[in-house]
Amino acid sequence: MISFLETKLIRLAEILYWVAGAAIVGMMVMTCIDVFLRYGVTLNQDYGWTLLSGLKPLPGTFELVGFLGAVAASFAMAHTAAKKGHVAVSFVVQILPARYQGVIGSITDSFGLFFFAIIAWRAFLYGIHLQESGEVSPTLQFPFYLFVYGIGFSSVAVSLVLFVDLLKNMQKVVNR
Repeated sequence: MISFLETKLIRLAEILYWVAGAAIVGMMVMTCIDVFLRYGVTLNQDYGWTLLSGLKPLPGTFELVGFLGAVAASFAMAHTAAKKGHVAVSFVVQILPARYQGVIGSITDSFGLFFFAIIAWRAFLYGIHLQESGEVSPTLQFPFYLFVYGIGFSSVAVSLVLFVDLLKNMQKVVNR
């Protein structure tokens, strides 16, 4: 049961991770295009670099890069939790017996689960508030609530990963 759930959650975390990567690529491409259009230059064979005239920056780039940054940061969290990529003081814990490792892991997983469950809950409440109020970004008129829901969804994914880790650590405590 736990391994089946863990397999499905790892797959979900990988999908979210790829979405986060695509958001980073999108941020990079959009920023490069915006800079090029803002300060457009071309290589002229006779004179070297020449400024292109008449180019204008992409409207809403600042907003979209901010939205994509929220997607990149929040959607990568579940993968980091699933792969144990977060900072941990594992050197000290590794020398302890398996039962104590399970106890310490259970405590840290419980705190993390509590923390991300609250983030998810509050993100969904805030998303509902933004959706009802109709708040949108100033330039593109893009709704904020979609990204807040995305943060809530990714926090649920992190919570589920931490819940499975908690179950595995509790098994260590009980079985040893």
